[in-house]
Amino acid sequence: MPLAQAQGGDQLRIGYQKSASLLALQKAQGTLEKKLGGQGVSVKWVEFPAGPQLLEGLNVGAVDVGFVGEAPPIFAQAAGANFVYIGNDPAAPEAEAIVVPKDSPIKSVADLKGRKVALNKGSNVHYLLVRALEKAGVKYSEIQPVFLPPADARAAFERGAVDAWVIWDPFLAAVEKQTGARILADGRGVVHNFAYYLAERGYAQKKPLVIKALFDDSVEQDQWLKAHLKQAAGLIAPLQGLPVEVVELALQRYQFGVQPLTAAVAAEQQKIADAFLELKLIPKPIRIADALPGAPLHTAAK
Repeated sequence: MPLAQAQGGDQLRIGYQKSASLLALQKAQGTLEKKLGGQGVSVKWVEFPAGPQLLEGLNVGAVDVGFVGEAPPIFAQAAGANFVYIGNDPAAPEAEAIVVPKDSPIKSVADLKGRKVALNKGSNVHYLLVRALEKAGVKYSEIQPVFLPPADARAAFERGAVDAWVIWDPFLAAVEKQTGARILADGRGVVHNFAYYLAERGYAQKKPLVIKALFDDSVEQDQWLKAHLKQAAGLIAPLQGLPVEVVELALQRYQFGVQPLTAAVAAEQQKIADAFLELKLIPKPIRIADALPGAPLHTAAK
């Protein structure tokens, strides 16, 4: 039976961000369109500036599948969004960091006490900041968070309106290469920095074969990327609007290869949710298990 008939649909709408390098490669190569096109399923790529906005798009039905960092799904689940985790990429702790200007007097995370720190609220780096401060003996309440999306944060960082910036690749690689920004601390020894594939619950239930095709293509492109890093950077760079050398540096720090969520990965995600609740960043406790495939719909919707 053709895939379109088997799945009852004719389009896969993928929410992605500029930072999603493997999805950018898939988009550039057109491999997923080839994989699904013969089966009557088209692909629509919908770009978002960051994870929180992508989750909003998923929740209102603008996309079927999305790819985000650790924190956005937690904020979205706490707000009642109806999605499921369908897979994750391996940990990439080096792909996010706290940076300061090259001539900054700030030498350690402890020196951030009382300082203005830019970050995208509800993104993966939110958790990095929380844990890095904790490790350095600084309370989250002792810094001044300045919530800005990446482009605005970069501008604020360069003009000295903030003292530090917590950011992920490829924006991290760009500010390093282009301004000489100094890494104060990355995620190593602090956070895992997993990345997650999410789907609208109904779509995940109705179209598992389409999702399988997406994952099969992701694995194939991951293998190609690792074997052709410079060539991959050349294909991705125009889509991200960045120099090839910046993209290549970012690719070296990311880990790709989608895999099903394990109990251990889900447990790590639960730790983030619990930490955000303790800091009152989310309004109520959530259970990551409620957003896993197979969780009862009425439970997940609470």
